[in-house]
Amino acid sequence: MNEPIPVLRPVDHGTAKLMPDIDRKRAWLLTVDGAPQSYVDLDDPTHLEFEYTRRLGHVLDTVAEPGRPLDVLHLGGGALTLPRYLAATRPGSRQDVVEADRGLLELVAEYLPLPGGAGTTVHAADARAWLEAAPTACADVLVADVFGGSRVPAHLTSLAYAREAGRVLRDGGVYLANLADAAPFAFLRSQLATFAAVFEELVLIAEPGVLRGRRFGNAVLVAARHPVDTHALARLTAADAFPARVEHGAALRDFVGGARPVRDEDAVPSPEPPGGAFGIG
Repeated sequence: MNEPIPVLRPVDHGTAKLMPDIDRKRAWLLTVDGAPQSYVDLDDPTHLEFEYTRRLGHVLDTVAEPGRPLDVLHLGGGALTLPRYLAATRPGSRQDVVEADRGLLELVAEYLPLPGGAGTTVHAADARAWLEAAPTACADVLVADVFGGSRVPAHLTSLAYAREAGRVLRDGGVYLANLADAAPFAFLRSQLATFAAVFEELVLIAEPGVLRGRRFGNAVLVAARHPVDTHALARLTAADAFPARVEHGAALRDFVGGARPVRDEDAVPSPEPPGGAFGIG
């Protein structure tokens, strides 16, 4: 049998590359312009390789009783890692994925097709435009993992965007976002302040080294209008190969400090990561 070979293809927003993992038979790493975007194991969709993706998975595991189907909206598609995970762990879930790069979606559909019955609909559209047109109270979970290259686009960081996210979520819904920053955390603090203006409960999950300002890295933002099971999250994240801290309550308010919500006219993308900041995880 022939060994899988890398696939290189121009897409709408750069050059995508699919690299086979020599250690896992049908697993692939997706990069765009060299920046890691997704990792997918077609034989085991519950395998989450990237550290931040595992943390998102931990939150998804705790937002409802195990196995209960959810209605989930994903902003940012990549190789559809989390939609595959939810289809496997919560069968019967209805999922919409919004990805602006049509060429990337075509590449993923060709080489990493979703299994039949995944309950997932993919839309080639701008994330905010699609969100603004979505029905009110249509989702249990909204997952935002949108990067233009290695930066979160500015129009997905403002108070107006956060309000749209709150509108689309049901009363018991949860918003999750993959963000990236480094000390002094101007971007991360502004995002926490922005979502605190819409949601009563905020949680931040990140490696201690990132939170101490030692390096650039990912942080998972969790926002809800009801208490989040931080004890369960702390147990799950502490058991990872790269443990993370779960910050909430007074400690998180102290971290935000005097940061203010972001207006559309003031919004900026997340900071450019230093070279080599993002590995496979």
